[in-house]
Amino acid sequence: MLFKQQALLRQKLFVLGSLAIGSLLYLVARVGSLDRLQPLCPIENRLGPRGRADFPARALQFKRGLLHEFRKGNATKDQIRLHNLVQQLPQAIIIGVRKGGTRALLEMLNLHPAVVKASQEIHFFDNDENYARGIEWYRRKMPFSHPHQITIEKSPAYFITEEVPERIYKMNSSIKLLIIVREPTTRAISDYTQVLEGKERKNKTYYKFEKLAIDPNTCEVNTKYKAVRTSVYTKHLERWLKYFPIEQFHMVDGDRLITEPLPELQLVEKFLNLPPRISRYNLYFNATRGFYCLRFNIVFNKCLAGSKGRIHPEVDPSVITKLRKFFHPFNQKFYQITGRKLNWP
Repeated sequence: MLFKQQALLRQKLFVLGSLAIGSLLYLVARVGSLDRLQPLCPIENRLGPRGRADFPARALQFKRGLLHEFRKGNATKDQIRLHNLVQQLPQAIIIGVRKGGTRALLEMLNLHPAVVKASQEIHFFDNDENYARGIEWYRRKMPFSHPHQITIEKSPAYFITEEVPERIYKMNSSIKLLIIVREPTTRAISDYTQVLEGKERKNKTYYKFEKLAIDPNTCEVNTKYKAVRTSVYTKHLERWLKYFPIEQFHMVDGDRLITEPLPELQLVEKFLNLPPRISRYNLYFNATRGFYCLRFNIVFNKCLAGSKGRIHPEVDPSVITKLRKFFHPFNQKFYQITGRKLNWP
């Protein structure tokens, strides 16, 4: 009899324990589905000096859950209409530069509850075939969002492609344009490293960086090498300034975004007329990766892909010196045009 009572007691304790664990898991799941960081920084009634209207706090859950289903095409028209979701043309575009940190910038801006990002590079304005499909094709490539959220896409080739400024101007002459740059020589080597890795994956050989960056006939910088041309930022920017005033551009320091991302992100928030929402809580340094990772809430964290932060090959110091000397006058002009001096050698 005593043995049966003990067994019954153990059974009751097991049931109670299961209920307690289940309740705890439910609470954790609920926290994950609520507005990101809602206890720390609730959304204000207005989103900025231009009076962007407020949107429901519960709507922010779609940035992780239901919006993902909508992107995959699994949502019905009734669900989209019920949640007041739309596919908007971007109000801001990260136009470049390649290997400047465009992906990191886009993912970090996505920490902001009022920002919705296009997951893939659309290549609408720099690809003639895509551009011929029309603006509605481009719109349908955008993520679902609430009307008062900002949609942002990034395609780094936009910055250096000749036709792009005019094409974007025809879509929206008042659009905000983000350019993220790194020290030009470092960016060129990073560009080379990405191409080299692709060649090695296909078991193909490739020239050393020095042979591509320096003209063997003149022993001067090879300005025909694309990685070098891309790093002459002022030449590309001058083409954009034929269509847009400098006030519609914001320059992000890509080197600083790696080492100290929060101040750079706060400057972008201000440029986009967004209330400050990204905080140190959202960014934590991953010593293994050597990069900052993203914390959306107590449940959801994210680090950039493993392809980010490739180890650069060793480059002859004399070539680095020659490249930096070549880029120096262009850098000075870039500082003058943008009004922002960066600590480049």
